[in-house]
Amino acid sequence: MVRSLKNPKKAKRKSKGSKKADESSSSNAIPSMPAKVWQPGVDALEEGEELQCDPSAYNSLHAFHIGWPCLSFDVVRDSLGLVRTEFPHTIYCVTGTQANNAPNSIGIFKISNISGKRRELVPTKTSNADTDMDSDSSDSDEDEMENEGPKAPVFQVRKVFHEGCVNRIRAMTQKPHICATWGDTGHVQIWDFSSHLNALAEAETNVSKDASTVSTQTPLVKFTGHKDEGYAIDWSPLVPGRLVSGDCKNCIHLWEPASDSTWNVDSKPFAGHTGSVEDLQWSPTEPYVFASSSVDKTIAIWDTRLGKSPATSFKAHNTDVNVISWNRLASCMLASGSDDGTFSIRDLRLLKEGDSVVAHFEYHKHPITSIEWSPHEASTLAVSSSDNQLTIWDLSLERDEEEEAEFKAKTQEEVHAPTDLPPQLLFVHQGQKDLKELHWHTQIPGMLISTAADGFNILMPSNIETNLPPANANANA
Repeated sequence: MVRSLKNPKKAKRKSKGSKKADESSSSNAIPSMPAKVWQPGVDALEEGEELQCDPSAYNSLHAFHIGWPCLSFDVVRDSLGLVRTEFPHTIYCVTGTQANNAPNSIGIFKISNISGKRRELVPTKTSNADTDMDSDSSDSDEDEMENEGPKAPVFQVRKVFHEGCVNRIRAMTQKPHICATWGDTGHVQIWDFSSHLNALAEAETNVSKDASTVSTQTPLVKFTGHKDEGYAIDWSPLVPGRLVSGDCKNCIHLWEPASDSTWNVDSKPFAGHTGSVEDLQWSPTEPYVFASSSVDKTIAIWDTRLGKSPATSFKAHNTDVNVISWNRLASCMLASGSDDGTFSIRDLRLLKEGDSVVAHFEYHKHPITSIEWSPHEASTLAVSSSDNQLTIWDLSLERDEEEEAEFKAKTQEEVHAPTDLPPQLLFVHQGQKDLKELHWHTQIPGMLISTAADGFNILMPSNIETNLPPANANANA
């Protein structure tokens, strides 16, 4: 982030990814003085100042929306390749709206031709930056550049009516056309969106000229056994069709698949929390074990073979535990985010010893709204907060005073870097208002997608390096 002086009467706050998908930016201003690194949540903007996006910080950045705010979404696993590293990219997602005084819907969408920059082994220093972040195509494919530049991403969507607002939506890993939704009506529903995903896969242009068209579809299952609405829901990564759902009345229900289109839901809930169940996560290695977080400030670990009480429970934060994420590459690690803005990393192997916290961060000053481990790097995770920041962290990094001193000596005339930022903080993304949820794309290393009250962002920070598997891993899924 840099700060620049603009006309005070026209000054507005801007930051990375702040523009809409159909807008563009033409500012190429370069500060003539040493840049001041602006620290979110710490520094205040003075009158006449605005945040400027640094496009060189991204390999790719796009913004879009589907109409009403969507406060939950999920990435749909596709058959385009297990590990995709070459632009342009194509992604599939499902989401649900939070509309006021209007019918709500589930959106099944595809975005193709996502352009970006090829990562160079040796970065080159340039004086001109491309600031068109919504078409986001500086330094992309040479062939595209020779043909009047890259084409804009193609957005295609199909909508299905949903009774009430969608509190949360999740796609099954093993059968991604099967999705579960938590509604504010208190119902959990399971849907089959195979026809919509197939139509999107076959379409080259917009599926419908009228993106507002909403079709009606009957869900496979509609469970009415919860006593209140909820947000917590998760599919098992190990057992296809196995699901848990938790509500605001402290109850968690287990779903077991009976066939491809039917489920048996245990009428007797798991009980142990004294406050609303905010999030649920299945173990990546144990098919009968899952974790839950609650407003009662605790995290519980459950084993479905041991009855309806938690196997263990512990106080995790001083306020509501909003979100949790179980590391699928290092299954002993569980991350949690709290209402006071803190987030912690626990080594579950140390639970019996009392203090299992191996890292605790107080960088964010507002509630943590989403947290997720990278599917490609065991030490990397992303966090979103109500302070309108999305941050990326690498827990393997430590402060090296000697290296820091050398870096400062080289850059002191170019940038005044703050000294109190955590060394594990890799990236800060801004520009979205009221961030609610983020997800890594499991098949495109380094790609993150986030949703907020003002729409979605797709981002690929340029400093996120991933140790990629051998080239033959690019075979179709």
